[in-house]
Amino acid sequence: MVLGLLAGVTYNGAVPGRETVSEKRKRALTVMDRLAADMPDARIELDYRTPLELLVAVMLSAQCTDKRVNIVTPALFQRFPSAQTYAEAEPSDVEPFIRTCGLYRAKAKNIVAAARALVAEHAGQVPLTRDTLEKLPGVGRKTAGVVCIHLGGDAAFPVDTHVKRLAYRLGFTTKEDPDKVEADMQAVLPPERWTLGHQLLVWHGRRTCFARSPDCARCVVADLCPKKGVKAPPVDAPTEKPARPARAKS
Repeated sequence: MVLGLLAGVTYNGAVPGRETVSEKRKRALTVMDRLAADMPDARIELDYRTPLELLVAVMLSAQCTDKRVNIVTPALFQRFPSAQTYAEAEPSDVEPFIRTCGLYRAKAKNIVAAARALVAEHAGQVPLTRDTLEKLPGVGRKTAGVVCIHLGGDAAFPVDTHVKRLAYRLGFTTKEDPDKVEADMQAVLPPERWTLGHQLLVWHGRRTCFARSPDCARCVVADLCPKKGVKAPPVDAPTEKPARPARAKS
């Protein structure tokens, strides 16, 4: 068993049953402090220069890697430098630039529709309130939250697949709904830690706490993690596949 450092809590792959709210908040802060020390360069990995470029990049990142988005956006942003230029286009004009991103037809349609709404309702500028952003076509709560925290808008703790997975494994939530997961993370961390906390969980999920095979051996918060839902490998599991017997000559 791995021993937790707080209040004598023992972590053995199950959520600590006697952890108080105060202890959970203290553990959450310690987790974030360690992750921040381990990943001091943690930041959003989408390339952008303007609020509009950020909004479009985040919209494109749904079911697509940030690396792929960064490959297609330079040409896209050069061709469509403003909300007005998107608004004057048709989805078919945008599609060739983002064809290698998943769901590119739907994304092109949403980007053009969102740009038209920006021009019609916000003078072509990206709003900084989450509720207003969510009213734009193709902009969900997670996308709106990511845009807000990186542009200095409403405070948020956006929940993507990485944040959802790690929040559960770390024992900070038992919920499935992203909004409820976000509320649980906001409850254990002060608002000034939400932006970086979100980014740290995303980076940790991409670099160490993988979905299928988390690398707990090199995790800097392993002793603070109940590892909820993580299956321990059998003690006598072979580390290498047995060699295939030599084929008999005929």
